[in-house]
Amino acid sequence: MAHRDEILAYADELLEVSKYREFAPAGAQVLGADEVRKVVCGVSSSTQLFHRAVTLDAQLVLVHHGLFWRNEPLLVDQRLKSRLQALFEADMTLAAYHLPLDAHRELGNAAQLAAALAIDVDAQFTDFGVGGRISASRDELVSRVRAATDREPLVFAYGPDRLHRVAVATGSGGYELLQAAREGYDAYVTGEAEEPNMHAAEELGITLIAAGHYATERLGVQALARHLAERFELEWEFVDLPNPV
Repeated sequence: MAHRDEILAYADELLEVSKYREFAPAGAQVLGADEVRKVVCGVSSSTQLFHRAVTLDAQLVLVHHGLFWRNEPLLVDQRLKSRLQALFEADMTLAAYHLPLDAHRELGNAAQLAAALAIDVDAQFTDFGVGGRISASRDELVSRVRAATDREPLVFAYGPDRLHRVAVATGSGGYELLQAAREGYDAYVTGEAEEPNMHAAEELGITLIAAGHYATERLGVQALARHLAERFELEWEFVDLPNPV
């Protein structure tokens, strides 16, 4: 068992949350019980996730996508009411780490996915991705992506058959395809493709592998929960609520 505020302060420092300014602050979004025995983590906030966390006897819920988004009205509607109700009734804390978790060079989504794909990371790609060396065919990389994300990726196979350098940026990273091509990568792995990507990949001679926003961002929150559990001697569990997007 550990104190909630000690865990959150450590996570905030570990992920360097002060470096990232976005629409919602990283870290605690709802405060619950002072003491934590178990952490449940998931990719995105939802009433379903919070109800699952209750059944798993969690005191702290960690997510990548929190309650608040810049394109939503500042209004507590039925959706937010049900989420808040689930958290408050169970006295659970919610902590969300969006950009800081994308960017972390060890626990982050891109870093974790690159490790799962056996990419030898040697460079930062954009502010939130990584790039590195690989010795694999294009088909081998697609197979690794399929295994790591547990879904069939969308592939625009216009790069070389034999790969030497691959960039990774999870989530909605389709527009970074142009930068990956400019920086000389043979392939680019991301979550969501954008409509212009197919023709751009063909014209620039690079392969795009898009395996889904949700699927490419499952690993970071698990790495963070595992790290905190080891640091503070807690139980932890991941709740997988697959999303086709």
